Amino acid sequence: MSNISNVEKIATSAKKASRSLVSISTDLKNRALDSMARALIDRADEILAANAEDMKTAKEKGTSESLLDRLSLTEERVEGIATALKELIALPDPVGQITEGWKIPNGLLIKQVRVPLGVVGVIYEARPNVTVDATGLALKAGNAVVLRGGSLALKSNLSLASVIAKAAEEEGIPKGSIQSIPTADRESVNELMKMDKYLDLLVPRGGEGLIKLVIDNSSVPVLWAGAGNCHIYVHSDADFDMAEAITINAKVQRPSVCNAAETLLIHKDAAKESLPGIIEALEDKGVTIYGCPVTKKMRPEVSVASEDDWYTEYLDLKIAVKVVDSLEEAIDHINTYGSLHSESIITKDYKAARKFTNDVDAAAVYVNASTRFTDGGEFGMGAEIGISTQKLHARGPMGLNSLTSTKYVIEGDGQIR
Repeated sequence: MSNISNVEKIATSAKKASRSLVSISTDLKNRALDSMARALIDRADEILAANAEDMKTAKEKGTSESLLDRLSLTEERVEGIATALKELIALPDPVGQITEGWKIPNGLLIKQVRVPLGVVGVIYEARPNVTVDATGLALKAGNAVVLRGGSLALKSNLSLASVIAKAAEEEGIPKGSIQSIPTADRESVNELMKMDKYLDLLVPRGGEGLIKLVIDNSSVPVLWAGAGNCHIYVHSDADFDMAEAITINAKVQRPSVCNAAETLLIHKDAAKESLPGIIEALEDKGVTIYGCPVTKKMRPEVSVASEDDWYTEYLDLKIAVKVVDSLEEAIDHINTYGSLHSESIITKDYKAARKFTNDVDAAAVYVNASTRFTDGGEFGMGAEIGISTQKLHARGPMGLNSLTSTKYVIEGDGQIR
């Protein structure tokens, strides 16, 4: 059977399953999530063995350390993935929630009710945890899911999907609700993007190339998890110890993820006192600095930043640094070069904080906190299917509500028009 017909078979099966998922109980969903979490722990050895094969192949291909970090699974990470599934159990089931309700003069009662989207397709690259996170969210929100992971994590993804699908089906979840396309060839992506007859939403998670490919070519509605060119801005009256701690955390704690900081902006009035200490602390952590002319003058050892550096999502121990003349210049820089993901201001000035949060265009805007908190789990949503940097339907970490739509239910007692 060709890959094209196999993809269509998978999509058709998922569509059929989604019709049944609409009406399954919250209790059944939660039992399935619990069984899926337990199965991940019970079968961790085979999952880790599959991941070890992927890691070996990736290293032989010369894959970067940051990408290897995303690809790697350990017992601790598998336990974390299982815990994220269990956390979904405690969250309210969005399906059936009444978001609005009112009565019009003729007596009709109008209610807007949350309903599943139907079938959610996810195209992603070298992060095996997405296999489970996306599935758990889709299932709790009453959706079937079709997964297409990247070539580097193919064996890991298929192992994870097999484990959780079997566990869910044993609890009574319809067969076909959780499926992973068993190939990483380009044609499977092309085919999935044209499955608008069966898929209700397509979520690409990966680099700019993947996202652009899907946006430009998909006939299925797309909700994308965009790149993260995130900024820390140190205002003139910032607490400099706080600024240093937040900058180090945002850059170093896990540099390979989208909510890590990629650019540090410092007000000129704060630079003399704070910049040398922050740069020294970054360098002590192995971070390469690319600085503007003022930064270079103050710290001659740093590399000179090019125009491209301001746009770059390094996903590595690298950061661009610029000294700015004003809060307005910092905001303009972020809105020019940022990716609409996560931005933070360090300040004790209430008015500066409010201007920053009002004027910066991003999915998440922080005051005196690290950008590393932009995450569904950290926000109390359980897992996330991605972090949306667009503005229609969902923005920021996409949790359960982002995987639902609504319909109007109108109750009357014989009204005619």
